[in-house]
Amino acid sequence: MYKDGKVWVANTENGENVFLLPKMANRHGLVAGATGTGKTITLKVLAESFSDMGVPVFLADVKGDLSGMVLEGADSEDMQKRIQKFGLEEAGFKYQKYPAVFWDVFGEKGIPLRTTVSEMGPLLLSRILGLNDLQSDILSITFKIADDNNLLLVDTKDLKAMLNYISENTKEFAADYGNISKVSIAAIVRAIVALEIAGGDKFFFEPALNIRDWFATGEGGKGMINILDSTSLINNGQLYATFLLWMMSELFETLPEVGDLDKPKMVFFFDEAHLLFDDAPKLLMDKIEQVVKLIRSKGVGIYFVTQNPRDIPDGVLAQLGNKIQHALHAYTPSDMKAVKAAADSFRENPEFKTSDVIQELGTGEAVVSFLQEDGTPSVVQRVKILPPQSLMGGIDSATRDKEIKGSVLYSKYYEPVDPDSAYEFLERKGLADAKEAERLKAEAEAAKAKEKEEAAAAKAKEKAEAAEARKKKQAAKSVGNAVAGTVGREVGKTVGGKFGKFGKTLGGNLGASLGRGILSTFFKS
Repeated sequence: MYKDGKVWVANTENGENVFLLPKMANRHGLVAGATGTGKTITLKVLAESFSDMGVPVFLADVKGDLSGMVLEGADSEDMQKRIQKFGLEEAGFKYQKYPAVFWDVFGEKGIPLRTTVSEMGPLLLSRILGLNDLQSDILSITFKIADDNNLLLVDTKDLKAMLNYISENTKEFAADYGNISKVSIAAIVRAIVALEIAGGDKFFFEPALNIRDWFATGEGGKGMINILDSTSLINNGQLYATFLLWMMSELFETLPEVGDLDKPKMVFFFDEAHLLFDDAPKLLMDKIEQVVKLIRSKGVGIYFVTQNPRDIPDGVLAQLGNKIQHALHAYTPSDMKAVKAAADSFRENPEFKTSDVIQELGTGEAVVSFLQEDGTPSVVQRVKILPPQSLMGGIDSATRDKEIKGSVLYSKYYEPVDPDSAYEFLERKGLADAKEAERLKAEAEAAKAKEKEEAAAAKAKEKAEAAEARKKKQAAKSVGNAVAGTVGREVGKTVGGKFGKFGKTLGGNLGASLGRGILSTFFKS
């Protein structure tokens, strides 16, 4: 509840109000506790208070019970007791609804929430896909090749097309980018297909979220509460975690430096926060820690909601100045260590032993420590958390549908857009290459046919010329035979005439035969 310019979160056992200072809200925080101890109610109370002061809020709704914020709370005997116990009526407590926009990566229970493959980047995408170091390096090279060739990677089919293109042309890329394993590319493609089957392909699309659209206020100047339905998303822990990391990165890269403000520009609550850090490689852990450290100067507060503070790495936990710890139960020595670790993260209160109190807390009770005016943590206090002003629990599908379609952002993001990107370019290139190959093949076949035709024509011409030569030779031979025979006969007659009439005849015949024989020998040569 927002009171006297501060966030009224709880009361101590003696009725003293416990406040979170708005100017310290961007120093981040932690809400921890076992299942059923009241973390969701605490989260709602904080979110309502930030909205009341005009600060936009983001909530990851893992169980589906945060949607009731769009409706006024319901009165009951139990609520009346709590109102009287906390003195809320005198403080102006009233049931009220809060402006909210519902989002859903799968587009089923909220406005579709999307980004592009390029905006996600290879580091976070490698985590979604569960790639090893070699495959992650190849994915980074794929992004580099796409950038160098001005190819947009918008959706998963763009990424698959790019990977397949590289696989088909590894030799061409080896000189500039090193050897690229086709086996590793095939493994990456299989991981992408698995992500698509899980519904991840709906997340990578246009129009991509402009995160500035979340910096809005609703009726009465209340900060807009952006509720991401994560009831289905949480089934894919890597996709859920990577989405949250992407969102933090987007905020960090988009927002300008503002330093310390009187109140945050926006506050994020990440439920099931342990999924952010499970099996995260060191490079990614360093990225998370860096963003958490530096995003404070952008005016953004991040609150991690988880069962056990041990779920948060020490480097990140050290940045969480505002702590609300609900009950933890110790049934084993390991559990006891967790309780002690949680207690040790608080500034000691001499009035009680924190580790004992954490195990004694009932539902709606917590130990808390908020940053004071000078930035130092207050001593730990045992408190009872205030009730929310909006409806506790979820809403029906008709109410949700009305809220979704009533948002001004519905028309902007509802319809998906498939822009001209890497897939389309490579498909056109493939068709063009196929046409060019077909053209070259046709030209080669035509040239071969022409060559064959010319060879046949040349052979026919040669044959015709040979026939003509034979014909002429035969004609010449016939004429020559006649002439040679005549000449030989006359010569033979002349020579044989010296021997009388018989000699003349014999000489003529011999001369004719001899003349034709000599001519025949000439033509053969």
